Amino acid sequence: MARHFLTLYLLIVATLAAATWGQERLWEIYGRRSAAEDAVPAAALALFEEQLRAVPVADRRPFTTALAANSGVNLELFEPADIAGRDTLERLARGEAAFMRAADGETWILKRLRDEPRVIAFRYSISEERSGIEWALAFGLYAAIGLAIMAWLWPLTRDLRRLERSTTTFGDRNWVFDADIKPGSQVRPLAEAFRRMAERIDSLIGSHQDMSNAVSHEIKTPLARMRFEIEMARTARDGEIVAKHLNNIDTDIAELNAFVTAALDYAILERAEVALNVGEHDFTLILPAVTDSVRRAAPPSLALLCELTIGKGDTSDKGDGSNNPSVTRVHCDAHLMETVLRNLLYNAIRYARTRIRVAFAIEAAGTGASYVLHVDDDGPGIPEADRERVFGSFVQLAQPRGTKTGYGLGLAIVRRAVEWHAGTAAVLTSPLGGARFEIRWPAQRAR
Repeated sequence: MARHFLTLYLLIVATLAAATWGQERLWEIYGRRSAAEDAVPAAALALFEEQLRAVPVADRRPFTTALAANSGVNLELFEPADIAGRDTLERLARGEAAFMRAADGETWILKRLRDEPRVIAFRYSISEERSGIEWALAFGLYAAIGLAIMAWLWPLTRDLRRLERSTTTFGDRNWVFDADIKPGSQVRPLAEAFRRMAERIDSLIGSHQDMSNAVSHEIKTPLARMRFEIEMARTARDGEIVAKHLNNIDTDIAELNAFVTAALDYAILERAEVALNVGEHDFTLILPAVTDSVRRAAPPSLALLCELTIGKGDTSDKGDGSNNPSVTRVHCDAHLMETVLRNLLYNAIRYARTRIRVAFAIEAAGTGASYVLHVDDDGPGIPEADRERVFGSFVQLAQPRGTKTGYGLGLAIVRRAVEWHAGTAAVLTSPLGGARFEIRWPAQRAR
């Protein structure tokens, strides 16, 4: 906004300069015309000078006084010492007529006598009323300023009206923000902020709809099973059969609890503001610990490897307190990043055949270093058409083993957690032949 007001200020200054320059040029033309008005006093002064030349020098002052009294004109004879102003004295010394403006608004025309140093002065009045050209010049100056301001404000008001119509349409539950604001517009940043807000609202609405659909399905199914188990337990006579039904109910309760926990975790990350607990954490400890805990849930035949590398241009931790990023001083919310890694590993376990590899590195780029986390598997991979959709809430692709696991929230939680770190989550083709999940976020990001 400060840039736009500075633009307006410079526009007004430039307009004033241009209008003033043009006004000066017109005044020069107007001034040449006004010289004709001074010709009459100059001619009268020349006539008085010719009369004084016929009068002896000693009698010229009384003669001038008598001439002024008899003719009614304001005529005086001055000594050179009575006249101030260097420019005026120089003009008189060259024999030229000089003009002086009195404090009462009247004008003096002065001229030095040819045969003595004294100066004859003729005083006369000129009209103080503004002429038509003076009013026209003043009006033109202010009209130019107003025109410049209007030219600056018109695109602004036009784009603001477009923005108002788009926000009104969006507020009427149309859920489409289509303000046509040009890139160079002064309100483009505001329109982009509204556009991001509209996309966020649309995403939240879609997420809530997905959650409502998922809740109706994921909760109703175990509730129906629990009701069936309760009815079976009521009619059972054998204690072992009753215990079996109770165990099944306990399993359904655990499933419901897991679903509610995942939904709450995702809902927390979908809030408008999340307070991150960002600090320096040692990934040489975090990654192996999380990997080992997840490995216990993997099939014994599945190899899970963990690698830590430092990218080009970065240095390892030397304990000298330097600002160089290292794997022992990773800036992040440790709880969220552990959740990200766990969800990626659990997702890889579902699809991997024999191998999963976890790699963490620090890579240098033109705009600074970045933390990069890779989780690779040798499964079937993810088609390019589904690589963006897989991060949606309650989205589950086909399971390779034909069994349903999870609720489709793991990868959605991953993306939201990474976005809160100003990072990105993407799916690529893995060197192992399956899917590679790549997580990137800025190194040493200040919060």
